[in-house]
Amino acid sequence: MKKATLLLLALICSFYQTKAQTKANSKTKSSKTNQMKLVWSDEFNYKGLPDSTKWGYDVGTGDWGWGNNEAQYYTKADINNVLVGNGVLSVIARKEKRADKEYTSARMVTRGKADWSFGRVEIKAKLPKGRGTWPAGWMLGSNIKTAGWPLCGEIDIMEHVGYDPDTIVASIHTMAYNHTKGTQKTKRIFIKNPYTEFHVYACEWNAERMVFFLDGKPYLTIPNEHKTDKEWPFDKPQYLLLNLAVGGNWGGTKGIDESIFPVKLEVDYVRVYQ
Repeated sequence: MKKATLLLLALICSFYQTKAQTKANSKTKSSKTNQMKLVWSDEFNYKGLPDSTKWGYDVGTGDWGWGNNEAQYYTKADINNVLVGNGVLSVIARKEKRADKEYTSARMVTRGKADWSFGRVEIKAKLPKGRGTWPAGWMLGSNIKTAGWPLCGEIDIMEHVGYDPDTIVASIHTMAYNHTKGTQKTKRIFIKNPYTEFHVYACEWNAERMVFFLDGKPYLTIPNEHKTDKEWPFDKPQYLLLNLAVGGNWGGTKGIDESIFPVKLEVDYVRVYQ
């Protein structure tokens, strides 16, 4: 009986030590995040067009290599497609013909204005609803013009396609791991109320790994295998993109519901920590 009691006490002590260590590790991870400093942000606390010192645009239907057969024409600094008000950025897709496309929208970029090697990127956003929509918050290597895609690297912090409701997808694309080969590293998860509530989509990366978060909870971790740039080009600077595509190879897989337009991607803030 005495031995049994001692064994029980040992097991209880071991349980609480493990629990305490787990809590300590959690605090350590949290403190590391808290030690990061805000190095860039747009809180959208103004009115009109997005801040031109922070954002540029990809314009048209094909510059910079978006080869996904999308149905929109991306405009430049057009308040019909990008507008800041009430503390929120709206990226708006409309059913209107431009050039050879049936829709207009916007693709905002920090290329040439800001980029980062390692850190944490947070995007607080509310997503558009409807079949044919394809909003995204993502990053590309700043050397894309010389290295090309996918050698430059791509980090998809958040993607959503309207025909697959209440889900988001995070991915990386590299020379070794990309969707054209079916080797991309990716994860699709359920999200509650993405069309009526703002959620925080984030990616944090360093020389060892990349972690994706939804509302502060990690759901995908990709380690650096320490091979070559073909597997991990993410030591080099990456710039940020926000866009709302229409249709395309993925977003338009099940067609486009023309009755939903105009639709908008709303962004409360974008923050970068290092």
